[in-house]
Amino acid sequence: MDDDFRVLDDPLEQRDFTQVTEDGDRPVNESILMVQGMYCAACADAVEAALAGRPGVLDAQVHAATRRLTVRWDPARTRLSDLAQAVGRAGYRLLPMQQALGVTQRIQETRKALWRVFVAGFCMMQVMMYAWPEYVTEPGQIPADILQLLRWASWVLSLPVMVFASGPFFASAWRDLRQGRIGMDIPVAVGIAVTFGASSLATFDPTGPWGKEIWFDSLTMFIFFLLGGRYLELKLRDRTAGALDALMNRLPEQCDRERADGSLERVSLKRLQVGDVVRVEAGQAFPGDGTVLSDAATVDEALLTGESHPITRRRGEAVVAGSYNLAGTVRVRLDRLGRDTRFAQIVSLMEQASTDRPRLARLADRIAAPFLALVLLAAAVSALIWWSVDPNRALATAVAVLIVTCPCALSLATPAAMLAAAGALARRGILTRRLQAFEALAAVDTVVFDKTGTLTQDRVVVHDVLVRDGWDAARALRAAWPLARTSLHPVSRALVARVGDVPDDVPTTALDVVEEPGRGLSARDAAGRLWRLGSAAHCGLDEASLVRAGRSVADMPCAYLADQDGWVATFVLDEGVRADASEAVARLRALGIDVRLLSGDRLEAVQRVARPLGIETVVAEASPERKLAEVSRWQAQGRRVAMVGDGLNDGPVLARADVSFALGHGAPLTQTRADFVVQSGRLTDIVFVLDQARATLRVVRQNLVWAAGYNAVAVPLALLGWMPPWAAGLGMAASSLLVIGNAMRLSRGGADTDPAAITPPAAPSTA
Repeated sequence: MDDDFRVLDDPLEQRDFTQVTEDGDRPVNESILMVQGMYCAACADAVEAALAGRPGVLDAQVHAATRRLTVRWDPARTRLSDLAQAVGRAGYRLLPMQQALGVTQRIQETRKALWRVFVAGFCMMQVMMYAWPEYVTEPGQIPADILQLLRWASWVLSLPVMVFASGPFFASAWRDLRQGRIGMDIPVAVGIAVTFGASSLATFDPTGPWGKEIWFDSLTMFIFFLLGGRYLELKLRDRTAGALDALMNRLPEQCDRERADGSLERVSLKRLQVGDVVRVEAGQAFPGDGTVLSDAATVDEALLTGESHPITRRRGEAVVAGSYNLAGTVRVRLDRLGRDTRFAQIVSLMEQASTDRPRLARLADRIAAPFLALVLLAAAVSALIWWSVDPNRALATAVAVLIVTCPCALSLATPAAMLAAAGALARRGILTRRLQAFEALAAVDTVVFDKTGTLTQDRVVVHDVLVRDGWDAARALRAAWPLARTSLHPVSRALVARVGDVPDDVPTTALDVVEEPGRGLSARDAAGRLWRLGSAAHCGLDEASLVRAGRSVADMPCAYLADQDGWVATFVLDEGVRADASEAVARLRALGIDVRLLSGDRLEAVQRVARPLGIETVVAEASPERKLAEVSRWQAQGRRVAMVGDGLNDGPVLARADVSFALGHGAPLTQTRADFVVQSGRLTDIVFVLDQARATLRVVRQNLVWAAGYNAVAVPLALLGWMPPWAAGLGMAASSLLVIGNAMRLSRGGADTDPAAITPPAAPSTA
């Protein structure tokens, strides 16, 4: 068995590209691999056909644009190496993602493609030089022996183009023929072979039945154009999915681990274990989620959290896998590795996006196969018709029809645009889980927000402080601070955060703090005075009496501070509307979107958020079931609904909405139900995604119109004999490049994000 196949069966290696899911009562593995040797949608169909029906294979899907295979398989019935061998027999190769995306692999693939272009271009120029005299002279002006010598020289120079440069076309066509399929390279390979064969026969026997016409110049020219187009397509495709690949492949392959005696050893990431202490150099990504052991670390978490500015992590604070160390060497104790890390969860979301096949792309792929059969039939019919009219033009016309009608542009039109858009969003810290969501989002006319943690901050804030006579807010906050600082309760954290603005000259000493879960805190200070912080009942207060006395607020949550003499202060709490909520709602309205608010909170609390934002349609006190019913009712009225949420209870309604957004701080289950995950939590990013979706659909439509229009014009020209083979090759390459180039305009959408989020920052100079 091949070493590569054995690697696929290694459980240690499988951790990087395989996860275990449940299918009923049995475990099922889901693996995402790269497919080498793919060039078009027909190749994707060939790989899927090689796996379909095999024992143990439950499902296999290939994304033609990203060349990623997602296969669900039963480990009790088959092995990955068996599946890789089946794909190998079809003429393709499966590689783990990390290996396929490695720098060495990319360089080799690019170098080989560039060499093919160079050989075809060099030979084309020489052949054109030898063919030129025939174009500029009258028949008989060139001696017959010289003319034959020029033809033989053209034949010799065409051999490297046929044997080496055209290799991918013939290899792909042979694979398809062995599988009994019609791929996009079959018409190309047939056209190349027929042209070279007929030209060779005319060179060997100029007086024979094939006549004396040769097309070595047209042959080498259209092969050069096709290869040049594919090379540029390869580079553009890498750029299109570059942000996705940059995220998936940003962990280092090796790192320095400390031994017990303090010395260092260089180990592979797969050999690391939880609890290991590693040293991370400047410019290197952290290999796992961990705790900083050095005094401080400056890290870049842009692609993971959407935070575009460097962040300082102090000793004891956490760093996340995939974020970059920006300065100096940092010691980190690893707390989570592999699929347990936040980085792995994000990669999993991105992998789902890169393997998703949008509806328009699937439709184009289904059209491509019968279209190719019609292409072959049309070429044969045109050859027969032209043979009766002008045998010398029959071959050139048939070849032009074969070349010009290749539906590469049609198959690339949708996935190229959507991948470019997903890459732009990734650079901004927005993860796309489902490419089909771009099409649905472009048609959305209603955006529904959850309140708590979505339109409001994900923490409570102190809105107001009411105090007893003789006290002020600053003194009350400082009196509450010694109790609040010992608790992680959201109210305690809000009080501690507010104290940061209070003068330091107020005594803060307290001893023996006791916390009663759900009620509050109590402690005695150095003078023996008893202090209580928490609910009214915990503080021995009657809340209704406080409201009547103007010492509390009825329609807002409150916490109370009391001493042994009774009430001291009331801390009026509020979630606080996000700073960018007003701008996001205003921009959505400017785009013609109806904004609504759907919350499980009390009506008064919901209205306090909705009124300043100008949101008129509000549904309050909604259970998860009612949220689901409301969204379903709006959809039944013809609304296209996008839902934005972050809580665990938002999962069902996110799944029901036409398009769904989850914020980066939200529950993991909520993120798995969402189409887009906004890592930064910025609401204005939702408006950006909506703009990007509308632009994406415009580009998709432009690409489809161009691909269809190109064939509508080019096919009749080829059938009429007005398009030589070299022009057909140029047109085919140009159509694919135009489609991808148009899609690349979308990739500029996230250019305002810190470029350090894509490429590792350079290590600072130690000079």
